[in-house]
Amino acid sequence: MTQAKAVARYVRIAPRKAQLVVDLIRGKQVGEAIAILRHTPKSASPIVEKLLNSAIANAEHNYSLNVNNLVVETVFVDQGPTLKRFRPRAMGRASRINKRTSHITLVVSEK
Repeated sequence: MTQAKAVARYVRIAPRKAQLVVDLIRGKQVGEAIAILRHTPKSASPIVEKLLNSAIANAEHNYSLNVNNLVVETVFVDQGPTLKRFRPRAMGRASRINKRTSHITLVVSEK
């Protein structure tokens, strides 16, 4: 079974937030997945939609697969490096803010 893959690395969104969106489209047909992402009011959904479109384009161009038969086979989010920032607090103290990043991987295959 031929697979096409797309990976978005160092995406500036926390993995926990990205996982909520990614779980919605796992195992779905490509057209249905795009429709779900369009109507999901989460900050990760445009990112995942762009990645899905990239995977579809890879499938079509590199492996000449039929777009109508494509299914989101696997999709997962890994944690990338964390950007560490400091926020001033009361009485001259500082507290750390972790700006987390994600690596999102999406594989489509022909069913």
